[in-house]
Amino acid sequence: QVQLVESGGGLVQAGESLRLACVASGSIRSINAINAMGWYRQAPGKQRELVASVTSGGVTDYADSGSGRFTISRDNAKNTVYLQMNSLKHEDTAVYYCKAHLSLVVNVEGARYEKDYWGQGTQVTVSS
Repeated sequence: QVQLVESGGGLVQAGESLRLACVASGSIRSINAINAMGWYRQAPGKQRELVASVTSGGVTDYADSGSGRFTISRDNAKNTVYLQMNSLKHEDTAVYYCKAHLSLVVNVEGARYEKDYWGQGTQVTVSS
């Protein structure tokens, strides 16, 4: 089991910045089995969408909406992933969720147990 707790959301004006943080906790085995973490967001009436992700090796991926404005980073020693959001726009308003993907080898044949864990979300509101 993995628990994710997000923080850093709030109300800002357009053009300002926010930094979100997501701390993962759980057993050492589970934490070490997390191979990717990411940030998603869901605006009212819309589907949840990927914002950015980062693998345990540091490979990052960004949605076009945040490319050039958002930066995802990961501190493996602190089991924490961050999302630095600059030049925020009104359309960035959403609940932001942290996701961790766990991939664990469960037998000698190499079969894997795969599961996604989600945080409770943190509200980001950007006033225009």
